[in-house]
Amino acid sequence: MKEILKLMFALTLISSAAGLLLGYTNRVTTEPIASARQKETTEALKAVLTEFDNDPARNVCQYDQDGRSWSFHVARKNGKFTGVAFETSSAKGYGGDIVIMVGITAAGTVKNIRILSQHETPGLGTKVAEIPFKSQFVDRPIEGTVWAVKKDKGDFDAVTGATISSRAVLEALREGLEFYRSHQAEIIRTGE
Repeated sequence: MKEILKLMFALTLISSAAGLLLGYTNRVTTEPIASARQKETTEALKAVLTEFDNDPARNVCQYDQDGRSWSFHVARKNGKFTGVAFETSSAKGYGGDIVIMVGITAAGTVKNIRILSQHETPGLGTKVAEIPFKSQFVDRPIEGTVWAVKKDKGDFDAVTGATISSRAVLEALREGLEFYRSHQAEIIRTGE
């Protein structure tokens, strides 16, 4: 009996110490992680938006619809709307979720996209994050473009050997653009 009490005490002591260390680690790393995410968002916004003099990371129009959250970062220069950026994703990538940031100009064209996260096959699916694939989207009008790969009667070439990854990027892009078009007037007025 005495031996069991010793083991229980040792186990309690070890568990308590581990819990305290985990709590301390969480407290110490929360702020740097949030700062790194903010920096990543700011860099992505700069990469996909036209010129702006406001802070699109703080000038945000948010929606929650059908269990999905949308955040539209509105860019302005001298108070005039210059574009909007939003994050969108698809769970249909070959390796899972693909998350992208999309920038749209005031003229209604895609300025650029940036792949924020993907777990695709190295050397194949990862090519969706490279310029040859992403450059197809630059300056494309959001209206009148068929946002699908050519195999699906769309306007875009898939990455050779990575049609699933290409389709996932285009699905995310299409869904985000559809949501943007249905809320465009309200989004553009954000931060006026």
